[in-house]
Amino acid sequence: MTFLVVGLNHRTAPIDVRERFMFDHNEVPAALARVLADDAVREAALLSTCNRTEFYFHLDDSEAGLREAVSVFADHAGELPQQLESYLYVRRGADAVRHLYRVASGLDSMVLGEVQIQGQVREAYEAARGLSGDRRAVRAIFNRLFQSALSVGGRVRTETHISEGAASVPSAAVDLATKIFGSLRGRSGMVLGTGEMGRLTARTLVDEGLDHLFVISRRRERAEQLAADMGGRAIPYPKLWDRLANVDILVTCSGAPHAVITREEVERATHRQKRRPLLIVDISVPRDVEAAVGDLPNVFLYSIDDLEQIVTANCARRQEEVPAAERIVDRAVDDFWRWRAGLRAVPIIKELRERAERVRQAELDRAIAQFSDLSPQDRERIDRLTRSMLHKLLHEPTTRLRKAAENGSDLDILAALRFLLGPGEHGEE
Repeated sequence: MTFLVVGLNHRTAPIDVRERFMFDHNEVPAALARVLADDAVREAALLSTCNRTEFYFHLDDSEAGLREAVSVFADHAGELPQQLESYLYVRRGADAVRHLYRVASGLDSMVLGEVQIQGQVREAYEAARGLSGDRRAVRAIFNRLFQSALSVGGRVRTETHISEGAASVPSAAVDLATKIFGSLRGRSGMVLGTGEMGRLTARTLVDEGLDHLFVISRRRERAEQLAADMGGRAIPYPKLWDRLANVDILVTCSGAPHAVITREEVERATHRQKRRPLLIVDISVPRDVEAAVGDLPNVFLYSIDDLEQIVTANCARRQEEVPAAERIVDRAVDDFWRWRAGLRAVPIIKELRERAERVRQAELDRAIAQFSDLSPQDRERIDRLTRSMLHKLLHEPTTRLRKAAENGSDLDILAALRFLLGPGEHGEE
């Protein structure tokens, strides 16, 4: 059995390719069910964000997992500028485990140390756990793997400074606004989208001193809630274009499956008033804003990829924390690998304890039968005594056996114990 990661991210594919690989939350179950149809795939999870889409596998045959992932990706993305494989990376074994830990820790993010990715890993894990049908996507191994990954992500953020400072995608968007306008006091901004990214962007704008915040969403109640939380104002979606003529900053993160901000509408809105520049930051994947909007006079359009330069500057201090964070990850990978190796001793430890318990119970029944005048309390005391003796006798040998398995020196020991136990219940050696 081995682990496998197959995916693409902001390093291997541009935004116009990545957005083709995005899976909505309601598309994830079908994708997981499809890869789990192969009996070689024991467990699976699918992580899909604006900057990465990755399959995680625990399987018997790594080539089977790779084949299934490529097939699902190819069908979902459709026609691409280059061969699909040119965008993909593959990690196997301990490297796959390390990759997940680094992702959860923000070490593999476009924005080094970003906090949002840990929640996205948790959501991918929960989505896989919640898969219904004939095959479970998450069992004991993936439970341990993803729980430990989330724990590692938490440790990296609390034991290092890698997540400190303005280096998230929303923060980078606001940094861009301050570079263009200077102080945001006296400025007005609009956030299109009320999801996690929209909320973070709105909070960052307000914290930076934005005077007027407008929130727009097709779901009116969510826009009103977010606006109330941030001290802003909710605008009905049809009024977007009327309001656009009077704002300085528009940040879009609607999560719509296609562009909702068109050149024609922006040109019409901005033509109504001779005005100062309009900054549009599109941090949505797929993109919310048509690329041609950036050709309009006094309109400055930036996509999520354009934020990388700002992020790089803000991450200088975070970069200094990388070695400490990597050490935490490496130790956690070693711990997980030892735990996994220790599982090889579990079946024979279980058999040893079960055999010993059967012997104890048989001898206890035989002894008690010779003392008909024993009270129920005395019988319970003798039972507890023999159980305690058995536990103490087996504790040290089974602990050492598990440790030997974790250290990779268990093969001869397991074979010797199998020989000493003799035939099993059905006579097999």
